[in-house]
Amino acid sequence: MGNHKSGRPDESEFAPYYKGYIGQVLEDDVITALEAELTESISFFRGIEEQASKSAYAEGKWTIREVVGHVIDTERVMSYRALRFARNDKTELPGFDQDEYIRGASFNDISLGDMLREFEHLRRSNILMFRNLSPEAWDRSGSANGKQISARALAFVIAGHEKHHRKVIKDRYQLAHGASQ
Repeated sequence: MGNHKSGRPDESEFAPYYKGYIGQVLEDDVITALEAELTESISFFRGIEEQASKSAYAEGKWTIREVVGHVIDTERVMSYRALRFARNDKTELPGFDQDEYIRGASFNDISLGDMLREFEHLRRSNILMFRNLSPEAWDRSGSANGKQISARALAFVIAGHEKHHRKVIKDRYQLAHGASQ
């Protein structure tokens, strides 16, 4: 299964803000969680009709496509941080403004199908990156947005963040088909 180090991150490996996302991940092996989640997510999102994916659950809230775009952007940012820290790069990394990312994108103009293909490729790439980290690399950390976080914790954040947003869509968006199960 590669060099990945099993086990959950210790609370000293991340800022309290991330505890909610990390807590979404039930597995102790984040690679297993990321792989299982990919299958579940693709199946869930493929059940949403293109037109329905342009809807928001309330005025001023993101559309489903914007939520998917946000998940993709966040996974990119977090995996980049994980790569930098795993490679022992001690450069302080900035935060990112999720609302500016949404405003700067045109997610509602991209088909949900294309977004899902992008998500799938990104996730598979990240699974390979994480699978091939050395045990020492998993323990390495750095500072992003003024907070210390380990490569291992970032992998769990990626998994938990996607799971969180899928649950929000299930709970808040009125979908008239199988995706609202």
